[in-house]
Amino acid sequence: MANIKDRRVRIKKGIRKKLEGTSARPRLSVFRSNKVIYAQVIDDSKGHTVTSSSSIELDKKGGVNLTISKSVGKKVAEKAVAAGITEIVFDRNGYLYHGNIKALAEGAREGGLKF
Repeated sequence: MANIKDRRVRIKKGIRKKLEGTSARPRLSVFRSNKVIYAQVIDDSKGHTVTSSSSIELDKKGGVNLTISKSVGKKVAEKAVAAGITEIVFDRNGYLYHGNIKALAEGAREGGLKF
């Protein structure tokens, strides 16, 4: 049986086949580790990151919980709205839509992003 990382990579590839960020609707990609959570808005047509945010940027070190994830979502949404982006495509990056990933998505919605 494949380990957890192989399973996530396989799921990630299936998701990325279907999702693509454009200039009109860039992709909000999430990466989660045990200590830090990262979110970045990516325009795949141009191949560059529009904006990003992480728990390190918010000086929230030492672990990730739901309130930190929600604040990272709000922060990346504020930056995206300031850059003129209101609609995105959410890329959960192979993680289950549960817990910290869900909290980040809810924070991004509260910050003004639609997906």
